[in-house]
Amino acid sequence: MSAQPQTSAGDTQGQGQGPYAGAADEGRYRTADVPVEGGALRVGIWDPDSGAEPALTVLAIHGITASHMAWVAFAESMPEARIIAPDLRGRARSNALPGPFGMHTHAQDVAAVLRALAGPEPVVVVGHSMGAFVTMTLAGKYPELVASMVLVDGGLPLELPEGISGEDVMNSVLGPAAARLSMTFESRAAYRDFWRKHPAFQDWNEAIAAYVDYDLEGAEPALRPSSNIEAIAADAGDLSIGAVVEQVLASPPGPISFLRAPRGLLNEERALYTPEYLQQWIASAPAIRAEDVDDVNHYTVIMSDAGVERVAAAARRS
Repeated sequence: MSAQPQTSAGDTQGQGQGPYAGAADEGRYRTADVPVEGGALRVGIWDPDSGAEPALTVLAIHGITASHMAWVAFAESMPEARIIAPDLRGRARSNALPGPFGMHTHAQDVAAVLRALAGPEPVVVVGHSMGAFVTMTLAGKYPELVASMVLVDGGLPLELPEGISGEDVMNSVLGPAAARLSMTFESRAAYRDFWRKHPAFQDWNEAIAAYVDYDLEGAEPALRPSSNIEAIAADAGDLSIGAVVEQVLASPPGPISFLRAPRGLLNEERALYTPEYLQQWIASAPAIRAEDVDDVNHYTVIMSDAGVERVAAAARRS
């Protein structure tokens, strides 16, 4: 294992083409492989336009079945910034890394990424969904690395409706994921068609297409989704980080913004966090600045123009 990150102009996995495939901002984009326990973590990096010094550096941490390409639209909305976004252990081009998985391991990994790529100053950390739980764990374990946090529809303990257990929630995540991860697809077009049917992705755009294309590994006609189901299962069972949340809220390393999506994972009316539940946290934790992002669901909050505009504004404000 190399002691230094290995960099390249972009990802070339599959079909000899990078994940951007025509997206407008490919010139800013490169990748690096950062040494971590057990191997190397793939990291996507968007540098500032025209080689300028970054106005700010942002670590962007994706959700439970995602990859760093979930941040394409966000990165394109912040041409003045350096965006550092890893594929978490067990996902995408980091999927060969072994366990243990869980929030503390991910926090250790992204701390290594920051030390290798971000320099000595603390950075803005933006986490989506499970990535927001990693963000809170990072702030609890390595507060010196975190200047401020933007929690996007995640990071606070989940509200469980009456009669619903944590195991029920885990199964609701793992069931569809396990089914998808067991499938093969004859082409990237076929995988795009599969995702176009998802109720959360009815407003299709090039950022979503780049994200979906990157999720595949192997070769046609037997392309496969790249996430490791063992990692997903372990992480879904490790979202109960109440003690860490309480620690961070009691002594935050910097400002905390929480952006709530008003619709859920399947674009349903019930959000992951209801306004009433979120208000309980705000009342008990004045460190949190919370706001709703209008007309988005749990995914499009970081994959649509309306969503990324608000996420980018929160990152800049932090």
